[in-house]
Amino acid sequence: MIQPDAVYDVMIIGKGPAGISASLYTLRAGLSTIVISKGGESLGMAEKIGNYYGVPGDSTGADLLDAGVAQAKALGAVMVEDEIAGLDAGDVIELTGMKGIYRGRSLILGMGAPKKKFKAVNLDKFEGRGISYCGICDGFFYKGKKIGVVGNKDYMAHEAMDLLNISDNLTILTNGMEIELEETKPGDINGLKIYKDQIKGFFGDEFLQGVEFASGRKEHFDGIFIAYGSASAAELAKKAGIMTENGVVVVDESQRTNIAGIFAAGDCTGGFRQVAVAVGEGAVAAKSVIEHLRSIRTSAGGWT
Repeated sequence: MIQPDAVYDVMIIGKGPAGISASLYTLRAGLSTIVISKGGESLGMAEKIGNYYGVPGDSTGADLLDAGVAQAKALGAVMVEDEIAGLDAGDVIELTGMKGIYRGRSLILGMGAPKKKFKAVNLDKFEGRGISYCGICDGFFYKGKKIGVVGNKDYMAHEAMDLLNISDNLTILTNGMEIELEETKPGDINGLKIYKDQIKGFFGDEFLQGVEFASGRKEHFDGIFIAYGSASAAELAKKAGIMTENGVVVVDESQRTNIAGIFAAGDCTGGFRQVAVAVGEGAVAAKSVIEHLRSIRTSAGGWT
């Protein structure tokens, strides 16, 4: 059961093989562990698992996923279904979900492969030059200016609500999609301009000047924030200053990121995307977390 003001020893985003593997080690080490996942893990969609040690060839990905979750629950894992849209790395790490705020002393990103990147002409050209993936990080630079938020789901709505604190001149760009909100109340974005036109690309010189739609129509924007689909591990990482490269989270041989207390494992770190690799990286990440927490607990003289 979730405790409203709890600070967990370990927070894990993702209940796939990397996240669950990590949880088994942290739980056995006596660390309070919460596993947060929106669902839709790619393993659950695998029709057959025929190349994983000890698993019969007629087993499905869903079978393996369910078995891992049950194992973690039996050890005392707190399992939560939520979509994480925000990450703040401080002495206590804070995750902002659609259903609530989660706090912990360490974090493992185990969210799987990055989502398919939003495609549009000149997107890469203007990234960091008018196009951003983090409202909290970069919104300040567009105070009072005209802002567009690309997306159609809860992640978009969350970013839009953050950016409304910066500017009330805000437009939602759904790129031809209908708005689909699961957790966010539709009323939260009522009154905002919404363009459902498909986006062809972006235009400008050295910096972004606006959006060109598939119809040929162009409109000026000072800044565009991409919040397409759900936040990937790399997008969350950027919010906290975690290094990413080519859409994946950068880690060392111990699954550490460049931010103390934050680790990553599995497909979100790139490499050979197989269950066996994800399970192994999850175990290594857990070992590193255990060592990290023991170190800071000793330095702090313990905590309550």
